[in-house]
Amino acid sequence: MADATAAAQPTRLRHGVVGLMVALAMVTYLDRACIAKLAPDISHDLRLTKEQMSIVFSSFALAYALFEVPTAWWADRCGTRGVLTRIVLWWSALTMLTAAAFNRASLVVIRFLFGAGEAGAWPCVARTFSQWIPPRQRGRVQGIFFAGAHLAAGLAPLIAFELNQVVGWRGVFVIFGTTGIGWVLAWHRWFRNTPAEHPATNAAERELIAAGRPAAAPRPDGRPGWRRLLTHRNTLPLCLGYIPNSAAFYFCITWLPTYLEEKHHFKAAELGFYSGLPLLMAIAGDLGGGTVTDWATRRFGLRWGRAGVAGLGNLLAAVAMIAATLVPQREAAIWLIALGTTATMFTLGATWATCQDIGGAQVGVVSAAMNTAGQIGAIGGPPLATWLLGRTGEWNTPILALGGLFAIGAACWLFVDPRDRVFE
Repeated sequence: MADATAAAQPTRLRHGVVGLMVALAMVTYLDRACIAKLAPDISHDLRLTKEQMSIVFSSFALAYALFEVPTAWWADRCGTRGVLTRIVLWWSALTMLTAAAFNRASLVVIRFLFGAGEAGAWPCVARTFSQWIPPRQRGRVQGIFFAGAHLAAGLAPLIAFELNQVVGWRGVFVIFGTTGIGWVLAWHRWFRNTPAEHPATNAAERELIAAGRPAAAPRPDGRPGWRRLLTHRNTLPLCLGYIPNSAAFYFCITWLPTYLEEKHHFKAAELGFYSGLPLLMAIAGDLGGGTVTDWATRRFGLRWGRAGVAGLGNLLAAVAMIAATLVPQREAAIWLIALGTTATMFTLGATWATCQDIGGAQVGVVSAAMNTAGQIGAIGGPPLATWLLGRTGEWNTPILALGGLFAIGAACWLFVDPRDRVFE
């Protein structure tokens, strides 16, 4: 009887999958976010202007956007075990290679290749969760995932500052690049693409994961599938609504330290904390938003549980960003920016769970389309910030632009219906 009871209890390998994905998020953002803190030293050594450094930032995002959908398409067909192994090995190598940059052109090329290698990581995560996590827990799990990412991004300036004093900016990239190698070894050895393929899962866990999941729609291949994706009613508002989130995140990991130093005259010792504050605070938004969207979905249905939570988060972010330009106190300004960042990260659980809701067997491609659109904010954000600064001479102008983007993002979610799957 005891053996039968034990056999009936679901195994918990899905928790291990979540742990590996959170570790992946932390490694990713540790590598990606450190460049903002090191930008002044890089610019000094390589004699780069703000405009040239903006091109460096954008080169990563451009490559990320170009290779996002092809990589996700590959993962949808071949599984995420091999694809994520390739991704992490590639970006780890390019992180270390950043230390070898010797002029503007070499740095742009390296960061472009970095972006090409890292592209598709987030859609691979969404696909992994769609295979391993019960639908009713997807928002919460996505929130936990992004909390790990933003914890690493928030700590990266502090860690990079301390390491930079000892090994210089080149040494920091080498050290950060090695972190992905250990992750790959654990991932490739232990993970399998589906619960059914893993020898350690039992029938109870497989049934728990599959509970409530809609039947998979036939996989569309070729031109008809792409046409369906691009013309579906959910695609455009979902993609446009994600642009503000990417723009805000990239501002935090590119120009925020410079904004704090030049606009509010924070000293070097203070910058490590305040430049990481928005992403550290965002952890509460990640966790809270993921939990709230799952609760709201059970309470009010799928549409308002996803679209309502995402729209509200964007609206709060718009108000906070605009308010940050109006307050005279420098501490109040950065806390409001941090609040706005927290509000936009509150939307991530709902946003990425929506991709799983409407994506079905093609969740990788659907989430990649959204994330690719989001790179418009990542590609255009850094140079737009320097252009607005040059035209107005005022750092508040880029912050106001972010507030406007969030207002547009809130409106976009009025037109998203997570009940309407793309390929059905």
